Amino acid sequence: MAHDGQDPAPQNEVLLADLLSLTGAALPAVESILESATARVREKVSQDGRISSALIEEHQTAAHGLAWLATYAQSLRQMQKWAETLNSEGRFGETEQLIHQIAFGEYLWQIYGGIQMNQGEILRLQDLGLSQQDMRALIEPAVMALTQQGNTQAARTRLVALMQEHSANITVGTTGLEDELEMIREQFRRYAVEKVEPFAHDWHLNDELIPMEVIEELAEMGVFGLTIPEEYGGFGLSKASMCVVSEELSRGYIGVGSLGTRSEIAAELILAGGTDAQKEKWLPRLASAETLPTAVFTEPNTGSDLGSLRTRAVRDGDDYRVTGNKTWITHASRTQIMTLLARTDPDTADYRGLSMFIAEKTPGDEENPFPTEGMTGGEIEVLGYRGMKEYELAFDNFFVKGENLLGGEEGKGFKQLMETFESARIQTAARAIGVAQSALDIAMQYAQDRKQFGKSLIEFPRVSGKLAMMAVEIMIARQLTYFSAFEKDDGRRCDVEAGMAKLLGARVAWAAADNGLQIHGGNGFALEYKISRVLCDARILNIFEGAAEIQAQVIARRLLG
Repeated sequence: MAHDGQDPAPQNEVLLADLLSLTGAALPAVESILESATARVREKVSQDGRISSALIEEHQTAAHGLAWLATYAQSLRQMQKWAETLNSEGRFGETEQLIHQIAFGEYLWQIYGGIQMNQGEILRLQDLGLSQQDMRALIEPAVMALTQQGNTQAARTRLVALMQEHSANITVGTTGLEDELEMIREQFRRYAVEKVEPFAHDWHLNDELIPMEVIEELAEMGVFGLTIPEEYGGFGLSKASMCVVSEELSRGYIGVGSLGTRSEIAAELILAGGTDAQKEKWLPRLASAETLPTAVFTEPNTGSDLGSLRTRAVRDGDDYRVTGNKTWITHASRTQIMTLLARTDPDTADYRGLSMFIAEKTPGDEENPFPTEGMTGGEIEVLGYRGMKEYELAFDNFFVKGENLLGGEEGKGFKQLMETFESARIQTAARAIGVAQSALDIAMQYAQDRKQFGKSLIEFPRVSGKLAMMAVEIMIARQLTYFSAFEKDDGRRCDVEAGMAKLLGARVAWAAADNGLQIHGGNGFALEYKISRVLCDARILNIFEGAAEIQAQVIARRLLG
């Protein structure tokens, strides 16, 4: 490795037997910086020995920046674990080595010079209270070698050459997942290629609902009961399997990859907080897709501040009557039940007075989307994420059976909802990976086919470089997402890990879509080209299931204790 005045080695010289020891040696420096940053930010936001919410808000850039730094540190840890595992199995080939060295080279440089929190906000270590002396922890041989020789133009060009050679492979590089999960991936990739990709762009352009035929086929394949226990009619598979399925279906079209999200949320709610009778009644119906659910939480004036919800549920004998307004309700028309969050205690103004209901409704159609008495709604026209449609809903004395109060106890709604956040954010991170992979698929094909100045676009280094970085960051986001899924499967709390996976995955998807459109040039701006849809679909990932700022806030609060 070239440092300390030595002559520079050939660009791909990083691809040596010591790559793993080099990346392993760089991790302690990252951990040291993270430890120092955590201490500095804790000083900023503490008052009388306790973390102050007011001070976190005052120093929001530092707090959220700490979350991003911790996300990068965890990303590099998981990439190292991935690489070491593949190496021990004899599967750490040239493609994987290039991905690994580029990942470390790029993320180490960003940690030192500035982490892109989004397109216009760059987090620098000084924002966390670190001095130049603190930053010297990164001035050590392994970090210097990787930043100088890890993410080079030669490495990116070689990676894209290998991507072209192995274009038939489902993923760029070995994911490291066990064979059973890769068999599931192959099954759903085949389905997406045959039944989703050829039609997705027309569904988007025409703002059409995904055909019921697709939902029925996915139900037969077990999508809606994937993680529901076998005793309730599901497959009882892991959250990791949910990631793979969500990833490949979203690669075909995010609307299809998101069909299972509401079933996942509803099943989690009922499994964690439902009565035995509620589990026995609803879980088999969710698993078979006989019952399609929608999540009815957000209100026009609350956004992420769910504790301020105003929709009220008032006792009517043993039952309830619901009145209020909800917004951004996905797939609201065709569904049979709503997981509905409402205030049952009118004397409260925070999360303590909220209750969750399994509210039954009659599915609608195009002529009459909301036929149930006491309920009206209208479509919200959106840029992307169109296959299920978004709605505003109004409830006026809407009837809910008392037996459908989740858990049979009032005031538990917010706590019950919180228990679903981990799974929902893991699944959203997987959807983001699928969207990013779709952007890479489309951009790669266009770069090979499109000729300019006498050669294919892919032969130009700044085009191939974009494709290489898409592939690298997709793998980073994958490993972070799989890690959070494994933590969930092992029964460990993983709100931080799930938040990190969604935080990074959403940014990776947007960057991939944006760069994919750039590769298309003016054609990318034309609605007829698929990349225009992928760009619109990618943009929502930084907002729903908890905006990026909310994710960073949650992560920071946990890191700071």
